[in-house]
Amino acid sequence: MKRYIISEYAYDAPPLLRDFLVYIATIKGKSEQTAHEYFLDLRFFLRYLKHSRGLVPVDMPFEEISIHDIDLPFLKSITLSDVYEYLGYIAQERPRQKNSATTEYGLCASSRARKVSSIRAFFKYLTHKAAVLDINPVSELDSPSQPKKLPRYLTLEDSVALLESVKGPYAARDYCILTLFLNCGMRVSELAGINISDIQNDTLRVVGKGNKERTIYLNDACMEAIDAYIPERIVPHPADKNAFFTSRNRNRMSVQTIKWLVKKHITAAGLDPSKYSAHKLRHTAATLMYQNGVDIRTLQTVLGHRSVDTTMIYTHIRDENVRAAALNNPLAHVSRKKSTAKPEPIQEPDE
Repeated sequence: MKRYIISEYAYDAPPLLRDFLVYIATIKGKSEQTAHEYFLDLRFFLRYLKHSRGLVPVDMPFEEISIHDIDLPFLKSITLSDVYEYLGYIAQERPRQKNSATTEYGLCASSRARKVSSIRAFFKYLTHKAAVLDINPVSELDSPSQPKKLPRYLTLEDSVALLESVKGPYAARDYCILTLFLNCGMRVSELAGINISDIQNDTLRVVGKGNKERTIYLNDACMEAIDAYIPERIVPHPADKNAFFTSRNRNRMSVQTIKWLVKKHITAAGLDPSKYSAHKLRHTAATLMYQNGVDIRTLQTVLGHRSVDTTMIYTHIRDENVRAAALNNPLAHVSRKKSTAKPEPIQEPDE
């Protein structure tokens, strides 16, 4: 983990939590973003415990609760019941958008599952690696069950419409971004992290989850979009001199800026921005590749999935398409009409 990340945590994280963050970054090889998410999840959990135990004023906002004083005796006092109460709180009472007057309450199953994963990893470290706990209080903690949903994606026609709708002073850049999303199936963080040196002839090196590198092969559409963008690329500040996608402020484009940009063009194309996002473009690329004959193992490599089980969701999309084809058959709703007349006896032929 880089020093500036450690210093960012140091202002509030107690020593054992800082040690854990260093461990997952240096030994487990987790990315800085992943380590940061672990920190946010665990900080919120510890803030909740201090609040629920009456260790801070009742009206103190969560964001102002310090966890710097969390020590080993406090961690040893945490029980499985404490965790269940915490999960009950975030499932029912935690606002999804804390600054919105119209927010809904209760985090979704996937968000709760991530927080459970952070808690389990932390206590596993304290028990087996740091060896400061004799018993892991969350060893029997299960993750919330998550309903399996088919990923939402654009049709081929919608994808073409999205590309054709790109206009404006940064059209070459934006078109290149959308083309890479739709053809390569990259994550937003992967696209934001592309450096000029990562592009070599018809290959692109990307860094995925867990800092794992993979090579993506660029087709003609990607190469043409890249060639058209490079002359229009805004020269960045020295600090971001290697960034491939740059903003008008001469910085590397951030993940949030790219997400916003994609939403803008989705809206301009007449598509529903509440249904489609930059991540949905990744699903679109994967779905179109699978529907056009790319086998599941190859698709796993293209997408950078650690397990083929993650990639298997795209086989269910095809199943749904097959089901839809059956339902759309013009004879799908034709049923046999029942006759009111008494049927004549039918003489069976002799065998």
